[in-house]
Amino acid sequence: MTITEPNGRTWEFGAMPGRVYSIGRSKENDVVLNDRRVSRKHAFIDATSGQFKLVDGYHENGELLRSVNRVFVNGTPQLEKILDSGDIVTIGESSIEFKKLAAPVASPPVRTEMPAVAFTVDAATINAGSPVVPTPAPAGIKYDDAPLGHTQVQMSAKEIIGRQSHLSMESPTATPEELKVLRRKARMLELLFEMSRTLGTVFDLKEIFEKATDLIFRGTPADRVVALLADETVDGKILDYSLFQIGARTRDAQFENLTDKLTVSRTITQKVMRDKVALLSQDAKTDEQFFGAESIVSQGVRSTICAPLITESNVHGVIYADRLDPFAAFTPDHLELISAVAAQTAVTVETVRAHKRLAREEVARANYSRFMPEYVVKQLLENPDSFRLGGANQTITVLFADIRGFTALSERTNPEKVVGLLNRYFTAMTEIIFAHGGTLDKYIGDGLMAIFGAPTATPVDAVNAVKAAVAMQKRMIPLNEELRTAGYAPVQVGIGLH
Repeated sequence: MTITEPNGRTWEFGAMPGRVYSIGRSKENDVVLNDRRVSRKHAFIDATSGQFKLVDGYHENGELLRSVNRVFVNGTPQLEKILDSGDIVTIGESSIEFKKLAAPVASPPVRTEMPAVAFTVDAATINAGSPVVPTPAPAGIKYDDAPLGHTQVQMSAKEIIGRQSHLSMESPTATPEELKVLRRKARMLELLFEMSRTLGTVFDLKEIFEKATDLIFRGTPADRVVALLADETVDGKILDYSLFQIGARTRDAQFENLTDKLTVSRTITQKVMRDKVALLSQDAKTDEQFFGAESIVSQGVRSTICAPLITESNVHGVIYADRLDPFAAFTPDHLELISAVAAQTAVTVETVRAHKRLAREEVARANYSRFMPEYVVKQLLENPDSFRLGGANQTITVLFADIRGFTALSERTNPEKVVGLLNRYFTAMTEIIFAHGGTLDKYIGDGLMAIFGAPTATPVDAVNAVKAAVAMQKRMIPLNEELRTAGYAPVQVGIGLH
């Protein structure tokens, strides 16, 4: 076996059929992993039958006890699994690639040698399938404004969006190092495909964030992840770089006490949004860009990534992730994955926001259309700032109309018929007012009040009001015929213009 631990140390260990190999953090194991997320006795490989069976747990007093953090094979939790060549076993932060070596030439016909096996631990795939039970972090993220110096790794918006469609496996033949790169790309594609499929039916921002952080915890060694969104105007434009928290999660409970006073560098978040770049620091405490930042120094942060929630048209916020382990740091691969997850999250956020915006507009349109002509409603929705609070002084024409003798009519007619008559009358009159550019101000019992020249004034507002009054009187002739046919008494209307 070739073992690569989270701190980068690599060593070899041979595994042959016919015995059992224990794996864990304790020195008494056959395979000792220097990994704080590995149990003292975590798992074992039973090769006594000739096959190599991975078992999660260890035997004590004749009883099989399972590990706390579990064992993953190819990203799936397994209690027992017969290993095949090419399987990836993840234990804690160590990833073990199982390989069967070619059988040596034996001396016939005495015996046939069983094939040996080897494990290769790929540090780049660390945590690809590590167990994740994220916990919500307390709300109330704080900011500091430490000056920005330099960053170790930076990825532009063009790279962030473009790499999602260029994660391909180009070479039909590849070196071992290239194969590692291809495996990482394949893993990233798998995670992104899973994310796109999951987010397709999600319309809640907090649920979107939970789905995104699940993938970040699975694909990177992040200890804490925070999602911050920017406020937007009613037409979808970002107001500024002020952010509000929609969620904060930790990998496990041991980090909960470190999130009570979680502080994020405003300098970093503003740079990420303004310049549309993703930033990575592999040792944040020694990086000049974080110099003096409470968010870094006081919390013992060793490595950070901040990626924009970016689409082709907007930057909706950022995803911030950090590591607290002094022996491990983020890599450029982690930056690429978190940036890609952030970009996909941003697309979903933009869709959800657009959906909510359209729903608000539809409700507003339905409400406004009861009192205003269509062109005024359209102007109000497209440019709400054009309508000032407090109103404005301008010359208008006011139209009043009511039914003559309505009091006597209502006294001799049952209420249902009165309501039916008013509905027919108001519907017909309102259509005429809107057709002539008027705005309905209110209904007053059996009367109505409309204005011409507000909120938008034209040189012919008074003329339009007169034309509307004439059209209303003409409309009463066929309307009375309709009322008579329906069993109502004909009515007369009086109209005044001011």
